[in-house]
Amino acid sequence: MFVSGFTFIKNAIKLDYPIKEAILSILPLVDEMIVAVGESEDETRELINSLGPKIKIIDTVWDDSLRKGGEVLAVETNKALDHITSKSDWFFYIQGDECVHEQYHSEILEKMRLLKDRKEVEGLLFNYSHFYGSYDYLGDSRTWYRKEIRIIRNDKSIRSYKDAQGFRKSNRKLNVVSLDANVYHYGWVRHPKYQMAKQLEAHKLWHDDKYIETKFDPNADFDYSKIDSIKPFEGTHPLVMQERIDRMNWKFDRDPEIKSFSLKLKLLYAIENWTGWRVGEYQNYNIL
Repeated sequence: MFVSGFTFIKNAIKLDYPIKEAILSILPLVDEMIVAVGESEDETRELINSLGPKIKIIDTVWDDSLRKGGEVLAVETNKALDHITSKSDWFFYIQGDECVHEQYHSEILEKMRLLKDRKEVEGLLFNYSHFYGSYDYLGDSRTWYRKEIRIIRNDKSIRSYKDAQGFRKSNRKLNVVSLDANVYHYGWVRHPKYQMAKQLEAHKLWHDDKYIETKFDPNADFDYSKIDSIKPFEGTHPLVMQERIDRMNWKFDRDPEIKSFSLKLKLLYAIENWTGWRVGEYQNYNIL
């Protein structure tokens, strides 16, 4: 079995993306790692190149005119995808603020081997843990998606969808099998200064300059207190994240008992906690 990893990144150091940790978290599971590195204002390319012989860098230039719906993120994802070798059985995708805990490696490898020749299986579906504010809390409201595809079969007609959250084939949902494995999403855990810088850059992919100027103060720190619901994280983090966690140099303090919900959302939150059913949940996949 041959497995190819792939991702994209730009200005990772400037915006404090844990891209090194993201790649290292899946590197033991892949035979090659394709990284589309956008033209950056920092040492991102050198950082990626230092991660070992499995790394294959594709130099790219982001299209700054794509400022609707995060479309450029899918474009960059597909650039990496298109450079994967044809001999690969599975393509393992990871984004620059995600990690896979080593405790899930055996489950992932077992499922890839077991399902390799079942052609009706077009992807593997992960659960998600979204960290917020610090490494000790998870966002647990309907704001956060609960599952997403991160492994796809070698089929170049499968493409990154919309803002690169998931994948589709000829614009239809993929048929997938669920894994007993989580992706840890750290996109909302960085120093408030860097989080504001990241928000400014991210919103350029959705909105024009006028909108950004009216909504954001580039000199301000990001306010983590504006969150509807969090809960304590009770597990362990991937080993590759430990050095970054040890360097945490800001404080986030919010009582998890505080829930900033409307009456409707409070009811939906209660139903989900009682039953595990998320009413009206959007799913960009078909579970086999």
